[in-house]
Amino acid sequence: MTRGTERTFSRSGWRHGSPAGAVLTLLLLAGCSGGGGGAPATTASTAAPPAAGSAGAPTAPAPPSTPSLKDKIASFFSGATQREPQSVANAQPDIECPFLDIRQGASTLTYPPPPPDGGNEAMSLKYQGTFVRAARDCAVVNGQMVMRVGVQGRIIVGPAGGPGRVDVPLRIAVVSAPLTAPKTVVTRLIRIPVIVGATDANVDFTHIEEGLSFPMPPSSSDQYIVYIGFDPFGAAAEDQAKKPAPAKKPKPKPNPNAPTG
Repeated sequence: MTRGTERTFSRSGWRHGSPAGAVLTLLLLAGCSGGGGGAPATTASTAAPPAAGSAGAPTAPAPPSTPSLKDKIASFFSGATQREPQSVANAQPDIECPFLDIRQGASTLTYPPPPPDGGNEAMSLKYQGTFVRAARDCAVVNGQMVMRVGVQGRIIVGPAGGPGRVDVPLRIAVVSAPLTAPKTVVTRLIRIPVIVGATDANVDFTHIEEGLSFPMPPSSSDQYIVYIGFDPFGAAAEDQAKKPAPAKKPKPKPNPNAPTG
């Protein structure tokens, strides 16, 4: 198995010079410098134990425990730059992981969405999401490439935002980019719940998607690219498809006593 290279992205996903960007930049700086940033939100988390010597801390040393999910996530990102082969059964060595990038036009998430006329309602912005870094590793097992993709991002609270839950629609897509027309090999839409506290100026979130499996490219001219991006439109379409179809109104039965003329 070959480890993929970690990619770190800019913290500011908005356009520089816009009113929303200026306001959110001040909020982000205030949250980072003043300690107002929220703790990373993951699909599963564990509470940190009290520090030794603090009120409520146990007098006896805590028994050894298994690594937390945060430790595993940190280990995945820190190890994503390593190139040593891993012990995977039936894995083919020296396989280059597909390149990982942000899909054009999907680097920023805004709630509510921007107006259709392209206007910039800075003071009505509740939340904005950006990507911080991403990594992937891969192996080839029995002719199939198996990938794991990790993504870290940040939700920034806007002028109209506050405490609540933000559902982050993350799209991961593996695209075949041959010399002719590209095509999607596999794609997944993941919903990541992020809880924003009353004092949070920004909250980090993390997701690791396991088991992205697809056939190897048929020829050396075909290249695979892994795209990540926010997909609120795909999430809205998915929600709409889940809604039951409206019941059809029954046609009125003819009245046998009605005059026939």
